[in-house]
Amino acid sequence: MRILLTGATGYIGKRLLPVLVHKGHHVTCVVRDKKRAAFGTTIEKSIDIIEADLLNKQSLQKIPEDIDIAYYLVHSMSDSRDYAEQEKLSAINFREQINKTTTKQVIYLSGIVNDQSLSKHLKSRLNVEQELAKGDYALTTLRAGIIIGSGSASFEIIRDLVEKLPVMVAPKWLKTRCQPIAISDVIRFLELSINNPAVFNKSFDIGGNEILTYKQMLLRFAKVRGLKRRIISVPVMTPRLSSYWLYFVTSTSYKLATTLVDSMRVEVIARDDELNQLFKLQLLSYEESLQQAFKKIEQNEIISSWKDSFVSGQLHGQVSDFINVPKFGCFKDVRIAETPSAENTIEKIWQIGGENGWYYGNRLWKFRGFMDKVAGGVGLRRGRTNMHTISAGDAIDFWRVIYANKKEGRLLLYAEMKIPGEVWLEFKIRNKQLIQAITFRPKGLWGRIYWYLFKPFRSFVFKRMIANIVKC
Repeated sequence: MRILLTGATGYIGKRLLPVLVHKGHHVTCVVRDKKRAAFGTTIEKSIDIIEADLLNKQSLQKIPEDIDIAYYLVHSMSDSRDYAEQEKLSAINFREQINKTTTKQVIYLSGIVNDQSLSKHLKSRLNVEQELAKGDYALTTLRAGIIIGSGSASFEIIRDLVEKLPVMVAPKWLKTRCQPIAISDVIRFLELSINNPAVFNKSFDIGGNEILTYKQMLLRFAKVRGLKRRIISVPVMTPRLSSYWLYFVTSTSYKLATTLVDSMRVEVIARDDELNQLFKLQLLSYEESLQQAFKKIEQNEIISSWKDSFVSGQLHGQVSDFINVPKFGCFKDVRIAETPSAENTIEKIWQIGGENGWYYGNRLWKFRGFMDKVAGGVGLRRGRTNMHTISAGDAIDFWRVIYANKKEGRLLLYAEMKIPGEVWLEFKIRNKQLIQAITFRPKGLWGRIYWYLFKPFRSFVFKRMIANIVKC
């Protein structure tokens, strides 16, 4: 079948795409930025990629007319004042364009909305569903709660809390109940819903086979990891304090933390298991989903991570907007080193950041990340999704990958730190030499003061960093 997949570079879309291709479907991926659409050579031979923005009606005209099934996996966790309106407009634009095609069914992944007092985030999800339901096609809505899988926001936040804090003084919303579901089960529900008349024009809640409080989820996580943890709930922590608590302890951004805290106060429990009765699936338990996630992490097989989404950082626009490093009105720190082995040097560059560190002064890098976190930035806790591959749009600690070409021997990063200016860090191999360049475009007087203030740090760290990178 001919399938349209929106959100193809997102956490769910990246995992659903290979399943659809393996089943023999022809998939047209809708992405906002083609430079971020790195799906692997095997998959890319079997798909089409079109660049379109759901907020731009004209760009949606690129969607082909001969579509059978369309997936709506576009989602925003932003806390901007108008994000609900933007989500609604995106749904309207999508519906109107799909009405011009031969699409029989639209499959939409939403959130469980069975509480009268919905969070802003869940209310927006429901509004999107209502707009999509007005189309000239059969709408199938799958409503999920907490999704557990390697790289998911929920999994990474739980992981940060449990592995970093032996004793947790936590908000009272830890007593809120939810129904976590494994990411692999979500993908199976999405795939089995294709062209199935039994699910046309219906909504289904999908959840695992256990109802747990957030506190129980944390303690069970500790059990799986063989850790002893104590959790003390306090009733006095406000939503804002809760958001700061998550922000400083975990790798989440403050924007995502506020949205999550707002949602965590609402119970997300499936109404029934009607869809599972229809498909007759054996769902993973919460602990089994955790074990599956850690197996993927240990084998370095994380397909997608929430940390690579733009909501995790400070970048606005497309990565291509930052690919041209400015030359005028900038400060530069360029270092060149002979490399005995270009291949070895490139391999080391491609493993930079995350658990592997930055080849020199890792404690100083961590301190810089802590300073950024205090200033409201992303800090150094995002790490990286895969220790061997890098694609445009990926997050590496407090950097965003703008350009990555291993054959060319060039990696360009853009800083998402809270700084009075913009910073690019570039590595490139030329004539058996490694060129390491920092470009800083200051904003006002404070930008210039910042550059000179951190000159000792740069001279001390980056000189030794390039020396260690080229060392065999």
